[in-house]
Amino acid sequence: MSTVNHPESTLEQLLAQKPRPQKAKNLLAIHEVCRAQHAAGSRDLTVNAIGKLCEEQGILKARGLYNEPAKDYRALIEAWAVLAGPPVPKQDKKLATDEYVDRIPDPATRTLVRSVIAERNKLLAQLNTLKAATVIQVDRRPALAAATGGPTAASASLTESERDALKKAISPEFLESKAWVEVEWGEILDAGGWSLFDPGFATGLRKLLGES
Repeated sequence: MSTVNHPESTLEQLLAQKPRPQKAKNLLAIHEVCRAQHAAGSRDLTVNAIGKLCEEQGILKARGLYNEPAKDYRALIEAWAVLAGPPVPKQDKKLATDEYVDRIPDPATRTLVRSVIAERNKLLAQLNTLKAATVIQVDRRPALAAATGGPTAASASLTESERDALKKAISPEFLESKAWVEVEWGEILDAGGWSLFDPGFATGLRKLLGES
């Protein structure tokens, strides 16, 4: 299989089986496509690569090479692939950012910058995940609460126990029992001053409950 004439021998053996005229014509055409690729120095003589070239030249559909009746075509292509040798491994393409970092002369600074970039990429990935999981619901019903000063439609659908639970969550007594505190814009902080609930949490609940 390593001899130079192997593709030629393979073609001769396949043609010796007296295939139908159309199949013989396709074998010869595929053989020439492979020959041209090999002569050009290409080592990508896979079934996928040759199939695309055959389809471009109107010889046959690329996906047809994967069918059982096309096994002779695949045998011929594989013979050429053996002759060409394994494809050259593709080099990982560097990002522009990597090229800039490589220009930094100080190794310690390069390491620091790489760590910052890695953290940024991690945060961007997390942000994209959150965006993909976000569902925005638009309520186009009339804002009765704003017009009448009464409870919102969502508040009206709450059960009594649900309303009591929400009221308790932002009541001064409950917050004090947990050593939490409500600050500006309805943000809730824990005993250490860390944000438990973002700005708008307490004020949003009050609006939901129809409270000022």
